[in-house]
Amino acid sequence: MVIGLLGGSFDPAHSGHVHITREAIRRLGLDRVWWLVSPGNPLKQDAPAPLDRRIARARAILGGDPRVVVSDLEARLGTRYTAQTLRRLKALYPGVTFVWLMGADNLAQFDRWDNWRWIMAHVRVAVLARAGQGLRAQRAGAARRFARARVAPGALVGCAPPAWAYLDVPRVDESSTRIRARGEWSR
Repeated sequence: MVIGLLGGSFDPAHSGHVHITREAIRRLGLDRVWWLVSPGNPLKQDAPAPLDRRIARARAILGGDPRVVVSDLEARLGTRYTAQTLRRLKALYPGVTFVWLMGADNLAQFDRWDNWRWIMAHVRVAVLARAGQGLRAQRAGAARRFARARVAPGALVGCAPPAWAYLDVPRVDESSTRIRARGEWSR
């Protein structure tokens, strides 16, 4: 079983999340994707909307896609940082191949994450293009540090970590920040 993990605040979930999830499933050969709706983001100052509201929105936007599971796993595990969550998942599901999915904007500041080197060394990582972030992300500290571990997207699942791939997927011009700015979602 190969499971992609897409973590984030999902404040709110939107069509861009759905798009990159479906592209990752198709391009990487994933069996499932778990959306890990975070109770909070240590790198963001403002608290997100209530967790149950964000989960309900995420499930609604997916339209019942059976390949995608929306989860409050981090809240149930009591983990605060991605590396903690990944360690727990690898221990709980030793036979599963996990692929961490993130937008290029996250790769651009990945070296600010707690234990980011451990994540890169122990979990396959797929970086999905995000408008205006491609060049910045590919020049980021984490990308340079793990340059030799970069592989083609189609080869990622078959490679042992450290391995990461950059997927230049068609972009959907939507963001949670923009949705909140339009007043369509409030915290």
